[in-house]
Amino acid sequence: MSLDATDRKILAALQRKGRMSNAELSDQANLSPSACHRRVQRLEAEGYIRDYVALLDARKLKVPTTVFVEITLQGQAEEVLEAFEKAVARIPDVLECHLMAGTADYILKVVAENTEDFARIHRQYLSRLPGVAQMQSSFALRTVFKTTALPV
Repeated sequence: MSLDATDRKILAALQRKGRMSNAELSDQANLSPSACHRRVQRLEAEGYIRDYVALLDARKLKVPTTVFVEITLQGQAEEVLEAFEKAVARIPDVLECHLMAGTADYILKVVAENTEDFARIHRQYLSRLPGVAQMQSSFALRTVFKTTALPV
């Protein structure tokens, strides 16, 4: 099913504030509370709304350092990719892992307390990943813009 303008209003509002009440959401979508609730249930059932989460403050949790790690594997065989992906998924400090087109095979987004903590993560986990031929790390100096909201 395709999304209409009201569905898009609901999705945009929930991306900004996922814990708003159904009454507040129905006001923003110009619907009755019951109609709004039915729409949200449908959007959940159809997979448009995948989950509800809390966005945490990395500084308060003492992991303010973001490091992007580009990884080149020794080969592209399916078993090499699978082994790498299974291993990297078990590293608690890796927030994202993307298979890439371009010079690197994968790019990881890693959080750490500081450079020393990243060195620990590198020693303990990253250097032990299977199939890695080359790794390059880049430290983010400052986050200029960050959102989890998709364009609807």
